[in-house]
Amino acid sequence: MRFAPQTDDDVREMLRAIGVASLDDLFNQIPETVRLDRPLDLPDGVSEMEIVGDLRRLAARNQNADELVCFAGGGAYDHYVPAVVWSIAGRSEFYTSYTPYQPELSQGVLQALFEYQSMICELTALEVSNASLYDGSTALAEAVNLARSTPGRDRVLVSAALDPRHIDTLRTYGRGAGYEPELFDVVDGRGGHPEVGDDVACVIVQHPNAFGLLEPARELFGVAHAGGARAIQVFDPLSLGVVAPPGELRADVAVAEGQPLGNHLNFGGPYLGVIATRLDDVRRLPGRIVGETLDVDGRVGYVLTLQAREQHIRREKATSNICTNQTLMAIAATVYLSWLGPEGLEELGRQCVSKAAYAAERLTEVPGVELLFPGAPFFKEFPLRLPRPADEVLDALIERGYLGGVPLPHADGHALLVAVTERRTREEIDGLALALKEVLS
Repeated sequence: MRFAPQTDDDVREMLRAIGVASLDDLFNQIPETVRLDRPLDLPDGVSEMEIVGDLRRLAARNQNADELVCFAGGGAYDHYVPAVVWSIAGRSEFYTSYTPYQPELSQGVLQALFEYQSMICELTALEVSNASLYDGSTALAEAVNLARSTPGRDRVLVSAALDPRHIDTLRTYGRGAGYEPELFDVVDGRGGHPEVGDDVACVIVQHPNAFGLLEPARELFGVAHAGGARAIQVFDPLSLGVVAPPGELRADVAVAEGQPLGNHLNFGGPYLGVIATRLDDVRRLPGRIVGETLDVDGRVGYVLTLQAREQHIRREKATSNICTNQTLMAIAATVYLSWLGPEGLEELGRQCVSKAAYAAERLTEVPGVELLFPGAPFFKEFPLRLPRPADEVLDALIERGYLGGVPLPHADGHALLVAVTERRTREEIDGLALALKEVLS
């Protein structure tokens, strides 16, 4: 207790107030196998100042994406975040705001969220979006809940090229909701042939997929609709400057991880869940929707229009119990998209495509390195087959200053997913190729 502000008497009084005999009792829910069963290894006679100094030196041994040249992706990407984004999103009016239940006090936040919804609709070519969800995985789970509201349709067909973390989240949600996601195989990393019967609620396709490859999404969604199922697309928001939007591809629901929209990597969060759908599903959309209206004096104002969660309506009529969104991250996305604009979005997409193509060309010039799926089109990521285990190669690349990618379980652990955003330069790509050649030689 020497580094805690509470005295022994304070601790005893707090434990007595909550009816707990000891501090150890507070951790009964944590399995003993993962508990530290000894005191912290702190030397006697060392001051707080010295301990803090030791901790700082230990922390300095970590390396992050700002210190390494980052080619890692797989769902979280090192895109450039302009200073204006968090200069505006970090203002106290946005940064400390809570749920805008009182519109007369929250017009700024409500208008920003209305603009966010409008931009997501424009991006996806779908009619309605909510005011954000928690993250990409839970947004997908909510989309499945929406699709399964059709009586008699319970099965969920999932492309095997979907992000494995999304699949894990669906399995978690499905245990309570009464479904198990059923994977259909892909061919050479993409496509596949889902068999859609009259009991299938939805077909889920990620485009670009978890390998970074472009899917024949229009064809797959046509198969879904022919069987009477909903088509759900997981998309990359920053691909939509060069890739057809979900609405044009005939997706009924589109979901995304919104981290690339002006949100830093942040060691894994907080991130942003994006969802958009057609107007027919507006009352099934989870969370809340901000709408535009007029006040008694005829002035434009903004309010929470629809809130289809159980906190606001009778439980049996709720479409979801989701009570969390990411207002701050959605506001950052709004600022980012406003800064980028349509032309900027297209230019960013073109840079990602061209730089990724150049990187694939340079890296496959290294002896023993080849594309895992030769000839398959990709956006900003592509998988490589290496002559050595990817984990070993990545460790060696980090020593040379490169975060070289994300290992994949394919090709007996010799597969590496490489992401190339607009931040990467020709010199950095050439440097990675040279470093990879050194590691493999």
